[in-house]
Amino acid sequence: MMMRYTFFFLVVLLGINCSMMAQPRALVFQSDFGLKDGAVSEMKGVAFGVSPDLKMFDVTHEIPAYNIWEASYRLFQAAPYWPAGTVFVSIVDPGVGSARKSVVLKTKSGHYFVSPDNGTLTLVAERLGIDEVREIDEAVNRLKNSEKSYTFHGRDVYAYTGARLASGVISFEQVGPRLSPQVVQIDYQKPVIENGVIKGNIPVLDIQYGNIWTNIDQATFQKLGARLNDKLHITIYKNKQAVFEGDVPYANTFSAVPVGQNMAYLNSLLNFSLAINQGSFSEKYKVYSGAEWSIAVMKSR
Repeated sequence: MMMRYTFFFLVVLLGINCSMMAQPRALVFQSDFGLKDGAVSEMKGVAFGVSPDLKMFDVTHEIPAYNIWEASYRLFQAAPYWPAGTVFVSIVDPGVGSARKSVVLKTKSGHYFVSPDNGTLTLVAERLGIDEVREIDEAVNRLKNSEKSYTFHGRDVYAYTGARLASGVISFEQVGPRLSPQVVQIDYQKPVIENGVIKGNIPVLDIQYGNIWTNIDQATFQKLGARLNDKLHITIYKNKQAVFEGDVPYANTFSAVPVGQNMAYLNSLLNFSLAINQGSFSEKYKVYSGAEWSIAVMKSR
């Protein structure tokens, strides 16, 4: 009798485990398509056709047109907050139909990124680490009867492959041939401190308010030894040409400075940032973001 009950519970446990393993992963989309037409809906329709059990979400579809750098940053910003196994489909693809490769990157964190290999994967590859890269085999992983469509790989290849991977229709190994563990990288200024000067990049703006977000993390900034209310000397460059130079106070809240005054602070990601209290630093000084924008920070003398 005891053996019978033991066998019964083992079967139940195995059934639960198999059921858990069969659960589809989250499928998360990002693009520069906007929401004015049906492109995003078409991609999700393809994914739903693969599996109606898929749970689909969005990072954003408001990446500025063709802005590969911002696509890279938004993945970098969002991915760490999603569980391992999540499949991201990112389509910012000005080279659609060209020789650029269509790949799936598996990071060491266990996340999957389906994307053209055009620089979009720069920051997640650096932050999460490259475990393996596979090229999408379009002979297998392409929407049926889409072969004559050359300009919407986001729907026909990436959404379809991402859905098949997220739903468990295919394994990662069935995506296609394994490539060397590297992706196309966009060159930019990484955060460093040299001779009392911190150098970094302006990867993105806090768009709604015009604040300037840098990639200078808290640990790097602390090496400067700045304290609250210290004046910091800031120089901002575009393609190594100075666009802004001035002294700003270091504060921890916007209300620490008068309305309309410049300030430096650590943003919600604990990265060094610049703002104008109730104003737009970006608009006032014509400072924007991208791989070509850099910043130097030092204590004022």
